[in-house]
Amino acid sequence: MNDLREDEKTISRRKFLIRMMKAGASITAAGALAAFLHDKKAPSGYAGGEVVQIPDFSLEKDARSLAIVSGENRKLTLEKAIDALGGIGRFIKKGDRVLIKVNAAFATPPVLCATTHPDLVREMIALCLKAGASEARVTDNPINDPASCFLLTGIREATESSGGKLILPKSEYFKHTTLINGNLIRDWPVLYAPFDGVTKLIGMAPLKDHHRSGASMTMKNWYGLLGGRRNIFHQDIHNIIKELAMMVKPTLAILDGTNAMMTNGPTGGSLSDLKATNMLIAGTDSVAIDAFGSALLERRLSDLPFIQKAADMGVGTADYESLKPVRITIN
Repeated sequence: MNDLREDEKTISRRKFLIRMMKAGASITAAGALAAFLHDKKAPSGYAGGEVVQIPDFSLEKDARSLAIVSGENRKLTLEKAIDALGGIGRFIKKGDRVLIKVNAAFATPPVLCATTHPDLVREMIALCLKAGASEARVTDNPINDPASCFLLTGIREATESSGGKLILPKSEYFKHTTLINGNLIRDWPVLYAPFDGVTKLIGMAPLKDHHRSGASMTMKNWYGLLGGRRNIFHQDIHNIIKELAMMVKPTLAILDGTNAMMTNGPTGGSLSDLKATNMLIAGTDSVAIDAFGSALLERRLSDLPFIQKAADMGVGTADYESLKPVRITIN
């Protein structure tokens, strides 16, 4: 009888240890998942401290909200597009501090069109400074090594040679933010230091295919502001683009469709991925810009759900024709 009680005690102890091990494994797994979802030590991580909101840099609504310019020369198409929208003076005033958010995600040469073209960066900085801006900053949080990306894309040289200031991401430049009415961007690190003192924000993006979202354009460009292990958002890519468009309200957005990356995006790697669509689209409505860009990529709006999702949240309109875009052709 005593032997039976001892056996029962042994079994009870064994069950207890098994349960404890299972509980420990569950706690460890939960902790690992939490760390994965909210990694403060990830590349371009987070220094801790203040929770912030990115300011609203958008202008008051104006009838001139979308310009589509056909041509091969980026410098000329950018100039004509801004003129059609009312001129650089509509967007940049004397003393403005301007932040230009480029796409410098990859360490690739400009000819592959995976990143913002340096000719556009150079011209935009020149226009801003000519309009009286006291400073023109350029930034992004690349996927590859930032210094290499800005060097090989030509953006560093374009920025410095035109009088701009390049800001590379550092861990202390990130602060946490939570998007009001957002489900994904909650207590998440964003590249915030470059916004310090900024009065105008310009987004400049290449037009390209994207293997997850279907396309990478002006709204997807804000993805580069996210820190931490942002790749987890790939599982809900259309909603994260929608939330980015809700979070970031630029003064002006530029989509470079001079050479569109039709396949193998977002990195590409071959000239055969590109098509000379010879268009530059500029405006104050990023949803409309991306809607037009989708047609250049030969995508239907239904192929790119983030466009309608952003429109449904009041970010802009997917019906770009309703804005009566100004169309210009440079011969």
